[in-house]
Amino acid sequence: MYQILIVDDEVHTVEGIYSGVDWDKLGITTVFKAYTVRSAKQHFEQERIDIMLCDIEMPQATGLELAEWVKERYPETKTIFLTCHADFKYAKQALQLGSLDYILKPVPFRELEKVIEKAKATIHKESEIVQYSQFWIQNQPMIIERFWQDILNQSILSNAKAISRAAADRNIPYFDEMVFIPVLISLQRWHKPVNLRDEKILEYGLKNSAEEVLFESRQDRLLITLNNRRMLAILAVQGNNAPSSELEAACQRYIDACSHYFYCDISCYVGEKVHGHEMLEMVTKLYEMERNNVAFNNSVLLLSRPQVHSSHSQSADMQLWSVMLKEDKFDEVWTEAKQYLERIEKEKLNADTLNRFYQDFQQMMHYVLQTKGIHAHQLFGDPHSKEIDANAIRSVTYLMEWMRHIVTKAKEYVLTLQQSQSVVDKVKELIKLRISEDLSREEIANHVFLNPDHLTRIFKKETGMAMWDYLFQERMQLAQELLAKSDMPISAVASHIGYANFSHFSRTFKKHTTMNPNEYRQLNRHK
Repeated sequence: MYQILIVDDEVHTVEGIYSGVDWDKLGITTVFKAYTVRSAKQHFEQERIDIMLCDIEMPQATGLELAEWVKERYPETKTIFLTCHADFKYAKQALQLGSLDYILKPVPFRELEKVIEKAKATIHKESEIVQYSQFWIQNQPMIIERFWQDILNQSILSNAKAISRAAADRNIPYFDEMVFIPVLISLQRWHKPVNLRDEKILEYGLKNSAEEVLFESRQDRLLITLNNRRMLAILAVQGNNAPSSELEAACQRYIDACSHYFYCDISCYVGEKVHGHEMLEMVTKLYEMERNNVAFNNSVLLLSRPQVHSSHSQSADMQLWSVMLKEDKFDEVWTEAKQYLERIEKEKLNADTLNRFYQDFQQMMHYVLQTKGIHAHQLFGDPHSKEIDANAIRSVTYLMEWMRHIVTKAKEYVLTLQQSQSVVDKVKELIKLRISEDLSREEIANHVFLNPDHLTRIFKKETGMAMWDYLFQERMQLAQELLAKSDMPISAVASHIGYANFSHFSRTFKKHTTMNPNEYRQLNRHK
């Protein structure tokens, strides 16, 4: 069932074509006539026009202008141009407007019939592709999702034959001519802490919202869940009809909704039109866009509109910051570093420049802490610090959060260290808590994030004795109390204060008190 429109300002030309072509034989059910561009546009607004036969030279507006109008609003319509002039300029313009053919007047009817048959075949093929695109997404979502995942993880080779064969093996209707646009959706960060259960629930909501806002109930689109908080939307498009501005606007609406309802930052990376065997390469490019987007949150970034990155930016003055840290100017260094990152133009930041800054800043912090006798890897070895460190180079936002964390924690510990009594108290507390264990000097030093020599100097300065003398004194004091105030067997007392050998304990105790453990117990019980 096809409908055709003949547009020509010469009435006899229109009537001649209308009378000279066997429309029933061609399967054309309705033939409309228009003698002006204005009249032609009215037909389009009121009827479905499958094929347009259009004269190029007309008063008021040319057929080329009409074709451009039709292409913009009714891209499914196939246009065949008619003209009296065999001018290459016209032919070139006609081809640029996507016309199906270019026929010289007077119109040879046999030739026109062949071109109309060609137009019908093109319409049928495109319609079939669209129907199949809708069918395989609507009826086989699980199979289709696995199909695309296998392409992306290279279980299916990225060549046209391999993909067509894989589709056929899975009973998936697929044509090499099918065209898609991929959109990578990346969750950048949550605005508040979430546990694993809450995160799964929120991600389910994000997926449902993407299907509702991006797809708008259309059946020619598919959403795939990827790893690392990513999703991939695959949109089937027809021919040159690539919804760039509409898609960009839909992505921004989705981002705004996620920020408002799900308390998170999300960015969308929109690819270009590809065939199935080109999908892996295109998605790889989107991954690279995501990796290099360290400066923009809640943004829609188009591959067709690339960001210009430059490595020529003023380097951070790490040497000055290092001197400031040695002088305990932690807050000032944090402010300087934050302002430095804010001063750099966002377009000049990418993953590599951010990573270099991160490495240099970390090296500086570790060096300064080392000069203060602090084990940086111990100080920042807690789970929270590790989690912040793991995300540091994902974005400027995360990097600032990491810098603030390590600078603040280092500052607090250095201040604690300067109040050396609190460090000594921690050592004493550890010795009391683990007095029965064979503690090493390194183990005690690690507990307070200091190297052993530095801790030994601090401890002796504050207490007037070495740590081992203090440990021995505490053990003997506890042994005396247990012998005098309890019925605990002497072997158990020895074990409780860290002596596995009973004889060694007796000799050591007698050397310390001039009595063996049994004599000490008897004397103190008598008292």
